[in-house]
Amino acid sequence: MVILKPTLFSLNKLQKDKTFIWHPFDVFEREANIFIKKATGVYLQTHDGRKIIDAISSWWVNIHGHRNPDMIKAVSKQLRYLEHVIFAGFTHEPAIKLAESLLKIVPNSLKKVFFSDNGSTSTEVAIKLAIQYWYNKNEKKTKILAFEGAYHGDTFGAMSVGARDGFNKPFERYLFDVTFIPLPNAENIEKILSEIDNLALQNDIAAFIYEPMVQGSAGMRMYESQYLELILKKTAQYQIINIADEVFTGFGRTGKAFASDYCETQPDILCLSKALTGGYLPLGATLCNQSIVDAFTGNDIYKLFLHGHSYTGNALACAAGAESVRLFNTSQCKADMERVKSHFENWKAELQNHDMVKEIRVLGCIFAVELQSELATHYNNPLREIIYDKFLAKNILIRPLGNVLYVLPPYVISDKELHYIGRQYI
Repeated sequence: MVILKPTLFSLNKLQKDKTFIWHPFDVFEREANIFIKKATGVYLQTHDGRKIIDAISSWWVNIHGHRNPDMIKAVSKQLRYLEHVIFAGFTHEPAIKLAESLLKIVPNSLKKVFFSDNGSTSTEVAIKLAIQYWYNKNEKKTKILAFEGAYHGDTFGAMSVGARDGFNKPFERYLFDVTFIPLPNAENIEKILSEIDNLALQNDIAAFIYEPMVQGSAGMRMYESQYLELILKKTAQYQIINIADEVFTGFGRTGKAFASDYCETQPDILCLSKALTGGYLPLGATLCNQSIVDAFTGNDIYKLFLHGHSYTGNALACAAGAESVRLFNTSQCKADMERVKSHFENWKAELQNHDMVKEIRVLGCIFAVELQSELATHYNNPLREIIYDKFLAKNILIRPLGNVLYVLPPYVISDKELHYIGRQYI
């Protein structure tokens, strides 16, 4: 672990941070957290002027760069009119604008947007919608199908449909039963399809939830769209609701606007967050097709979707989201994405035969290297700390998934900055 010696200027603040704040994945015995005073573009700047390249988009959220002037202007303008209002019985322009702009770029089967707070709540909403859909139709379909190794969030429903490992072991007895199938490939796809046929005989599967093309938290595990398409066709054949969790893969990360665009069969429900607001404010969105919506209409209050968050449809977050989507649709953003993709393909070619490399995985604007290790590939592989320290010493922030290191930068990153990161690999 890199030990940063705090100056007198920051010592009191860092001590207060350590005393008062519980950070994610906190190791309380660890040295002080790095104090960030401001950020610009792809750089995080500490109190003493050190500049660190944010090579992971601050946990995969920032696609337009820090302190983007257009994003600042959009949120500041909205703040002069309305910061928030209860979203039950009321609405506002930013929410309408964001919903309309989203529905123009997502798969065209999707017709309605339900707002929430973050990625976990967007998937939680999706799971509840799928289960209540069948409840409203008086059909006893309550089971969920999911991929092994999945991660869909940290709330209880999201944990239930994710991998059962050390991350959620303390809560395992509280999680509902889920049927897990392996990620598909040429060798196992027929067996998976046959298993779905057998499972469907029970007529009790409500939904299939999946991270299309890439399982991010599992170590950037990638699989081919042709096999996902076969699974989606099979589940659709049995009227199993398909839920695409694009919290990570949405907004160009895989090279297309959405990873679902690689498939012909469109999802019934789509989950979004992270880059939805460009990393500026927390927001989740769950989008549904008309069939889902129709199951919640009528005058029976207990067949309505009785789910809401205090900050649902927050006006500032929606304003950030609408501006982020506008920027994402610009020719400049598309050109920036192509530049990033080009660099990653070059890195792959140069690293392909490196002795330390077990596998390189590249898809769109995602670059991942699985390093050779005597221990299993896992989040807790000790190479994680070594790699983190090595890059941070070079003023590059990455957050390895065990022995899998990846680069996932804001699209505005320059060629010079990409060359600098690449030299640390090659």
